[in-house]
Amino acid sequence: MQLAGGEPVLRPQRVLVVENSRSYGGMLAEAIEGGLHLPVALARTLAEAEAALAAHPDLFLVLSGLVLPDAGPDAIVERLAASGLPLVLVSGTYDEGLRERMLGRGVVDYVIKSTPGHLDYLRWIVQRLDRNRRIAALVVDDSPSARLMVAELLSSYGFRVLLAGSGEQALAAIEQDPGIRLVITDHEMPGMSGVELTARLRGALSRDRLAIIGVSGASKGDLVARFLKNGANDFLHKPFSREEFFCRVSQNVDNLDLIGTLQDLATKDFLTGLPNRRHFFEMAGKRLEALRNEGRGLAVATLDIDHFKKINDTFGHDGGDIALKAVARALAEHARPGDLYARFGGEEFVLLAPGLDAETAWSYFEGLRARIEGVAIDLPDGQRIGATTSIGVCVSPAAGEELHALLGESDRMLYMAKAGGRNRVEMAAAEA
Repeated sequence: MQLAGGEPVLRPQRVLVVENSRSYGGMLAEAIEGGLHLPVALARTLAEAEAALAAHPDLFLVLSGLVLPDAGPDAIVERLAASGLPLVLVSGTYDEGLRERMLGRGVVDYVIKSTPGHLDYLRWIVQRLDRNRRIAALVVDDSPSARLMVAELLSSYGFRVLLAGSGEQALAAIEQDPGIRLVITDHEMPGMSGVELTARLRGALSRDRLAIIGVSGASKGDLVARFLKNGANDFLHKPFSREEFFCRVSQNVDNLDLIGTLQDLATKDFLTGLPNRRHFFEMAGKRLEALRNEGRGLAVATLDIDHFKKINDTFGHDGGDIALKAVARALAEHARPGDLYARFGGEEFVLLAPGLDAETAWSYFEGLRARIEGVAIDLPDGQRIGATTSIGVCVSPAAGEELHALLGESDRMLYMAKAGGRNRVEMAAAEA
């Protein structure tokens, strides 16, 4: 097993646009900067492009036209491809011979300006190549030359690439590197076949965690169905074109992103990014049962922002939203690994903290209260405000109580904290 291209390095963020038309170059730069918030360096000649490559070590992608005042298509591609950066060509005319020649030289894509929606497509390519740099891909094939060919394709699309020569090596790689989100496996391998490897991988990792693409040059009629029925997301017949490979890989990685987005919508609060009420209840029941089996105690806290209505009335809902996000961030930063927290709704939050007795719970939640009190909240108009919280805590020595009882007692303690003057912690111990 080996890593293609060396260890991952700090990911740069800038895109180089090489285009002789000032208006089109500006339009493309605006689409990237405005839509993706990635900085763009503009060049109108090949000489300016080479100067930009030297001046901007943070470049990760080049988008270039094929008509420049100081170079023709072949010279443009030769010199820009020598930078080692992914290269996407944008042409005003469709020339099949030129397109085939350019794609044969390692160009990621060849896009025609006159195609409807081509700017959206270019923006998607930039976004995809930017995201690829955060993903590891594993190539599994017993043929060194086939492994290298696929690895070079994936590397040109920005992936961090690992190689395995057998199914056994692939399983070990997946176990060692949780960053692997994509596996491309050949079928015909000694020992474990690609279909068998797919079944093993899918048994351990769901479709929201890993995309699997099967590959084979065999003409067996049932092979595609066998791959798909055993958990593969897609299949590629050998030989495949560079464009087909890019499209299939991109679509499958996009599906991973889409599934992740849908999961976030279901489990995260849209404003603060914290887990939501539904997710808290789904996870808290399992956590409580595990703590009970281990004989460990826990503390459950309910907290909300003091005088939140006044913040909304004085600074508007935008000010209130900023305050909510600031308190949520302080809560997330204070929480320990293993703690479970969520925004329950409005200005109310909850926190389940395992392994705390009465003494350590008091210190822990007093620290949270002080952290929130010390947060400076910057509003868009330049004003800086603060916020405080009242916290009600219920400590359960052996996690023996039901969750609704713990939350009810912590809510009662929250009411006591507010009645006692706010910006304070009130705590009760559940019955043993």
